[in-house]
Amino acid sequence: MKTFLWIIFPYICLTSFVLGHFWRYKYDKFGWTSRSSELYEKKILSWGSPLFHFGILGVFAGHVVGLLVPESWTNDVGISEHTYHLVAVVMGTAAGVATVTGLVLLIYRRRTTPSVFRVTTATDKIMYPLLGIVIALGLVNTIGVNLFGMGGYSGGYNYRDSVAVWFRDVLTFHPSAAPMIGAPWSFESHALFAMLLLGAWPYTRLVHVLAAPVGYAYRPYIVYRSRDAQGASRLPRRGWERVDQRVSVKRGRH
Repeated sequence: MKTFLWIIFPYICLTSFVLGHFWRYKYDKFGWTSRSSELYEKKILSWGSPLFHFGILGVFAGHVVGLLVPESWTNDVGISEHTYHLVAVVMGTAAGVATVTGLVLLIYRRRTTPSVFRVTTATDKIMYPLLGIVIALGLVNTIGVNLFGMGGYSGGYNYRDSVAVWFRDVLTFHPSAAPMIGAPWSFESHALFAMLLLGAWPYTRLVHVLAAPVGYAYRPYIVYRSRDAQGASRLPRRGWERVDQRVSVKRGRH
């Protein structure tokens, strides 16, 4: 069971994360969106969305440092474990509270606003609870264990000696269940549900996180198109061509 949970299961989820995005991009490009519902309700959204998004950015940054940066590196630059632990708890608590508050507002809005609830998909009903579980377990770790010493960890639990080592081993294809042995149940649960969330990620609205409006920087300000046959001395740049000319060019290539 330990081999499955800490070696096999992570790779199943990560494979789904990678291949799922390729599949979604190939077969559902027009569905690669957050499915904004701003037109239906704005008051609650104006509070919940910034709290959630700015909070989750802080949570993500904390996980990048905590999981990918070895403890020896921070020690080498003069940051002691006590200092790192203090900063991580304070900033992690603030980011976590903002994220939870924003998520609660967004779920409340989606459930109590009929027009928003009607556009809620089946994947939303799976994604929101799963995301909530992951965030709630993260708060248990940050506030419960590392701040108040829940589970007998009066000085907090140094996850960089266990969970972070396991995660980096998985990413470098040298997986081992040993680092997770003896970790608090909340850290184990947080890691497993986070992997499950990654596996489900490409099939939900969370896919929009990996979308970037690259073409926006160089597209024309206003696109004018005409169906009238008009001559031109050269082929126009992409985005400026006439509809009839663009169609004829494409047919000519075939």
